[in-house]
Amino acid sequence: MNEKSNDVKPDLIPGRNPVSEAVRSNRPIDKILVASGEKSGAIVGILAKAREKQIPVKEVSKTKLDMISGNAVHQGIIAFAAVKEYSTVEDILEYAQNKNEAPFIIILDEVEDPHNLGAIIRTAECAGVHGIIIPKRRSASLSYTVGKASAGAVEYMRIARVTNIAKTIDELKEKNIWVYGADMNGTDYNDCDFSGSCAIVIGNEGKGISRLVKEKCDVIVSLPMKGKINSLNASVAAGILMYRAMKDR
Repeated sequence: MNEKSNDVKPDLIPGRNPVSEAVRSNRPIDKILVASGEKSGAIVGILAKAREKQIPVKEVSKTKLDMISGNAVHQGIIAFAAVKEYSTVEDILEYAQNKNEAPFIIILDEVEDPHNLGAIIRTAECAGVHGIIIPKRRSASLSYTVGKASAGAVEYMRIARVTNIAKTIDELKEKNIWVYGADMNGTDYNDCDFSGSCAIVIGNEGKGISRLVKEKCDVIVSLPMKGKINSLNASVAAGILMYRAMKDR
């Protein structure tokens, strides 16, 4: 027996029948990977149902599926299950309202490292954040690795996945939520007032906040840099800003 067959992560669902049942049962699924050129009727049916439910689907090589699955029998398709069901932005706002608190939200603009996402969830839970918003694509999702990195905090944090971060920011601003984007050459974070309804945007580990999202922010907030490196790890920057906001709140 190939030892790698025992290395399948708990959030992986390999094989046509298991993936089909997961999609049919409305189990939270982050994405589906399918072998390039796969045209079998069973897989075509699965992908049609997945697209109806807006589950991201990506074609990859069979070799990559073999590697990801630890050489388990995948039959050309693998699903990545979420460790927890996603919330909605409305759930987050309702939670803040029920606590009689001004909304305190973290928005992640294409943060792709699952360890960063897990660390941010952990800090957010400790800092009193009401919820986290992530995009459906080009982002780490609620995988087993994220759950483990969050040290269990994922169970207590409301996390919403949206199609368009920029549009979601517009909707939050319509609800009088002030949006702060973490980036260089902005207002010193010590000079900002986070005491009201606020959302803090943290950008991608390498590219930072995208241009359109940056333009949507009410304030660009920066952390002072004294060394030769001009940026912090995304989860570290998020942690500093969350605790600065908690102090105001």
